[in-house]
Amino acid sequence: MSSEDNQDEVLQWVERVATFCVEEWALPPITGRILGLLMICDPPECSAGRIAETIRASRASLTSNMRFLAAIGLVRKVRVPGDRTTYYRIEDDAWHKVIQRKLDSLGAFGDIADEGLKLAGGSGAQTERIRAAQQSLTWLRDIAARNPPNT
Repeated sequence: MSSEDNQDEVLQWVERVATFCVEEWALPPITGRILGLLMICDPPECSAGRIAETIRASRASLTSNMRFLAAIGLVRKVRVPGDRTTYYRIEDDAWHKVIQRKLDSLGAFGDIADEGLKLAGGSGAQTERIRAAQQSLTWLRDIAARNPPNT
């Protein structure tokens, strides 16, 4: 952690990250706690044991969540030469990946909306509902395309 003096504040912040992940992305709280801890820990690598102890999680639950986070590319394993311990680190571009996945999924729904417009026939209340969704998605996609992240 940053220092012993602010460990309670850090843990409160980690819990806020977890709450956000639960409410906005329907992730388990432990997943959000892992992400929060890996964002704020110093050094940036953390062993599974330290993570489990800090967020008060079982090793079994931690292991499955670490596998999930590694599989989706948000966290990676780090090895230190001469050290048998596996460490974990949040990827530097983790949040770009999260946002890009969301944009990709919205783009896919935009394609579905395009099909719905053809099915609806071009007029009527159903066409307007579908068009509103399609225009919102197009608007968001265009904003993202005009403002790429500085990576």
